[in-house]
Amino acid sequence: METSELELTADLAHIDLKQEEYEALGRAVEQMIEYFERMNEVDVSGLEPTTHALLLHNRLRPDLPSEEGIADSLLDNAPELEDRFIVIPNVL
Repeated sequence: METSELELTADLAHIDLKQEEYEALGRAVEQMIEYFERMNEVDVSGLEPTTHALLLHNRLRPDLPSEEGIADSLLDNAPELEDRFIVIPNVL
């Protein structure tokens, strides 16, 4: 990778790098590009797109209505009520 591209990127990110850091970063970027090129060689035409490699099923529970009257049992545990509202101390 050209040092000028790295210098421009570092300048945009407001990062001061030494010459040896530019060289190490250039090697790392070249290695990543090689990996990307190798990945492009793999035939994935028969694979379905996924969002996660190990996602086998939806991890979220279905959004179904549950027990009726649960609000009443929760309000029974409140220390102080006004109508059907829980009274809390003033914050301000």
